[in-house]
Amino acid sequence: MTRHPYILFNQSPEELRRIGARGGRAYGRNERARRRAQLHRPPEAVKRPVPHVETAAEAIAALDAQFAWLRGADKPISKPRWRAS
Repeated sequence: MTRHPYILFNQSPEELRRIGARGGRAYGRNERARRRAQLHRPPEAVKRPVPHVETAAEAIAALDAQFAWLRGADKPISKPRWRAS
């Protein structure tokens, strides 16, 4: 039996320590970069006004106000001739 049963893929404890240190440095570097990106965010990127999207009802009301003689033109004039009995 080996002296170090936790060895992964036949690596020495020193190699495992170096691998762990490398991961810790990368994690720290990424965290610092993430914090820097949050601190130096331009104000316009934080809040952007949402443009007003016109609904169908608002568009119909605007057209009815502009063209009064066409008011109700989208509705059928007569009832259907057939009847379900």
